[in-house]
Amino acid sequence: MSRIGKAIITVPAGVTITEKDGVVTVKGPKGELSQELTGGITIEQKDGELNVNRPSDAKQHKALHGLYRALINNMIVGVNQGFEKKLELVGVGYRASHAGQKLELALGFSHGIVLELPSEVKVDTLTEKGKNPIITLTSHDNQLLGMVAAKIRSFRKPEPYKGKGVRFVGEIVRRKAGKSA
Repeated sequence: MSRIGKAIITVPAGVTITEKDGVVTVKGPKGELSQELTGGITIEQKDGELNVNRPSDAKQHKALHGLYRALINNMIVGVNQGFEKKLELVGVGYRASHAGQKLELALGFSHGIVLELPSEVKVDTLTEKGKNPIITLTSHDNQLLGMVAAKIRSFRKPEPYKGKGVRFVGEIVRRKAGKSA
């Protein structure tokens, strides 16, 4: 039995969950998210708690059971509290600035990179003297937030010799020794 799948989700006040034709919709103070359920997975809601059920003990059903429980839980947390990811630009001359939903990055290339962010993702940049610039991304959709953060990181991944690049705050980059003389 899936430990994650059989865990009960507590639904906070102000969050409503509806299911229609295999599509679960979660509404809350920060927004609205929906997820399609496949493989016969169903949800059962009572007394402020949500339970995810599967039709059988087949391997596919067990896998989908835990997956959909985790996705629905992330949707509930997202519309209630929201998610945040912070990226750090490590390198001489690396800069970040934003204007509305456009993020402009200077990552050591001959040209600047301009990225148009989705409307669900809010961006904030912080540049302090003597510290690395930090990009803060916030959204109610965890999947979309992760994809945007991965896209920004893919422009200049951290390299192992000097540690330069775009990394998540708190990420540890394993360093390598250079050529020995």
